[in-house]
Amino acid sequence: MKILLTAFEPFGGDTVNPAQEAVALVADEMDGARIVKVDVPVVFGKAIETVRAAMEREKPDAVLCIGQAGGRVGMTPERVAINVDDGRIPDNEGNQPVDQPIYADGAPAYFATLPVKAMVAAIREAGIPASLSNTAGTYVCNHLMYGVLYHIAKSCPGMKGGFMHVPFLHEQVMNRPGTASLSKADIVRGLEAALRAIIDTDHDAALVMGETH
Repeated sequence: MKILLTAFEPFGGDTVNPAQEAVALVADEMDGARIVKVDVPVVFGKAIETVRAAMEREKPDAVLCIGQAGGRVGMTPERVAINVDDGRIPDNEGNQPVDQPIYADGAPAYFATLPVKAMVAAIREAGIPASLSNTAGTYVCNHLMYGVLYHIAKSCPGMKGGFMHVPFLHEQVMNRPGTASLSKADIVRGLEAALRAIIDTDHDAALVMGETH
C-alpha cells in the first residue's frame, strides 16, 4: 500500500505550520505501507496542481492532506469539502477569491472516502484529542480537499482521499493567550495513528460522531 501524505507551508504571518513540521517526522514506512510526503503551497490553484501531479506520479492507494486549523483543540479529520473558494485572508501569493466555484463541473460537495471515524477513534486511543469535523472552511484547505476528491471522482477509481486539520503548535500560541495547542510529538503520534487506521480499515467504523453545528 502507498499513501500520499501532504502538508501545507506556513501562511497567515506564521513562520511555521504544524502540518509541515509534523509530517516531516512521520515514519516513511508503517505496517508495510509506504508513506510518500509532499509539501504544498498555500495558494489557490497551485495547491491542487501540486497534489494532482503527485497523485499522477505516485499513483497512491490513498491521499491524506494535512493543514493547520488554529484554535481547534484537537486533530480533526474532515467529513466533507464544498465547491467554493471564499478566502478570509489572501493566500501566499495575494489571491483572495470570493464566492468562486473550485470546479464549474464539480459536485456541490464531495465526502471524504477515508475511514474518518476510525481515524478519530485511533487518534483518541493514542491519547490525543480528536473529533470529526463537518467543515473544512472555505480557504485553501477546503480548496485542496475538494480538488483531491474531484480528481479521484473523475479519474482515479479505487483511490481514497481526505483531509485532516491539526491545531497550533505550542510555540505558535505564546502570543495567543487561551488558544489551544499540541506539541509536535503529539501531532506526529496522532498522524501515525490516523495512518494506521487508513491502512487497517476497509470500511469505516459505525460510531456516533454527529454534531449540532
